[in-house]
Amino acid sequence: MVTVERSVKIGKRLGLHARPAAEFVKLASKYVAEISVGKDGTWVNGKSIMGVMTLAAEYGSKVTIRAEGDDASEALEALVACLKREEVLE
Repeated sequence: MVTVERSVKIGKRLGLHARPAAEFVKLASKYVAEISVGKDGTWVNGKSIMGVMTLAAEYGSKVTIRAEGDDASEALEALVACLKREEVLE
């Protein structure tokens, strides 16, 4: 099983708010890999909008996206690209 992760910094003043979080979760749900998102030692299911929103990833915070499974690398690249498209990353 492949496991990949990447840390990113939130650069949008509004942080990872509802709309980009919803796009992230929608995309994550298309992959077989387990997707987790972590901030300050707390990890949540990246396919759960409630989980992602409870992280309260505000401006300047560092979050880590982890993918585990056969399509983990592809999922991670797509999810980081999604956050860039949504202009969430620094």
